[in-house]
Amino acid sequence: MSELPRLPNFSALRAFEAAARHENFSRAAEELHLTHGAISHQVRALEEELGLALFVRNGRQVRVSAEGRRFADAIARAVGDIAQAAAALRPAASGIQRLSVTAIPSFAARWLAPRLSSFIEQHPDIEVILQASSQLQDLAREEIDVGIRWGKGRYPGLVAERLMGEVYYPVVSPNYRHGPLPAEPRDLAQATLLRSNEPWTPWFRAAGLTMQEPSGGVMFEDLSMLIRSCVDGDGVALVRHVVAMQEIASGQLIRLFDITAPCDEDYYLVSPPGAYGKPQVRAFRDWLKAQIAEAQS
Repeated sequence: MSELPRLPNFSALRAFEAAARHENFSRAAEELHLTHGAISHQVRALEEELGLALFVRNGRQVRVSAEGRRFADAIARAVGDIAQAAAALRPAASGIQRLSVTAIPSFAARWLAPRLSSFIEQHPDIEVILQASSQLQDLAREEIDVGIRWGKGRYPGLVAERLMGEVYYPVVSPNYRHGPLPAEPRDLAQATLLRSNEPWTPWFRAAGLTMQEPSGGVMFEDLSMLIRSCVDGDGVALVRHVVAMQEIASGQLIRLFDITAPCDEDYYLVSPPGAYGKPQVRAFRDWLKAQIAEAQS
């Protein structure tokens, strides 16, 4: 048997792949529980070994080069293949198939989790492990079968399929200010507008308003906290439909006006190539698309 070709240091490969994926050495360091200096040193050592620059550096800013991007994608695929091969060797306990799913917290808690019981009823031989994370995880390396992401569909090294789009609109508690609710979009100029990472300006334009983006007060990074504050009557919130539909259906929130602004990002189902063909992944994909079609009908 011929000898295997000499490989670069595996730690350096992991450091480089994470740095390329984030295009940020500090985030790569956080992910791998290393220091910024350790990531930088390992990337430099790998560049010296390969004889070319993998990043374009501009002061403290780094941008992965075209050659570096292709190399990072190849590393991610190789690590994913290794992880899937290892998973395939582990004996399944009691015939139960394991399905690991990660989703952004707002989607996981408010849309996916309440529906999962129907998937379990249809597939009692599948054990679902649901994780909620706002971080961009390395699905192959962490042995995650399926991810549901919110973005523009650019996920190198993953099989990606668009699930659905989204729209924004304002909502308010029926008890807001113990009086009449805003009747027209221009009435929002006198209302307390709750703030999140989703800007109000696109909706203002759709409504024909020239109002400025609200400032001051609390900035909610967690959309569930934004909804809770709105339900408590603290102000008017601009929400995505999927995030607020439970409270609207229950009457805790009221949708204001018949005006929406489309989101410039969508929900995507992503999976490492090695996991995409698993029977449990196919079953989950089919179930998920059926649930979305039912919700939109």
